[in-house]
Amino acid sequence: MADAETDAKPVNQDALVADIDRTRAELARTIDAISERVSPKKNVDRAKEQVRQRAAQIDPLIAGAAAAAVILGVTALVLWRHSKR
Repeated sequence: MADAETDAKPVNQDALVADIDRTRAELARTIDAISERVSPKKNVDRAKEQVRQRAAQIDPLIAGAAAAAVILGVTALVLWRHSKR
């Protein structure tokens, strides 16, 4: 039975070190990407940006009409509840 040391092929240490460095760099990028994806602050920032982008796409006239409708509705509700007292 042959000894494991005698059966092993010669290893190019420079290639092995380069491979380890490459793997380490890939692992670091993967960890950074995962950290970015699960970060609560980053998730809040992404959600805010999405709201900003959607708000920028809304016609100001429609947004004003919607705001006025909400204000009128709330006012009517308050007055109606106040009149029942």
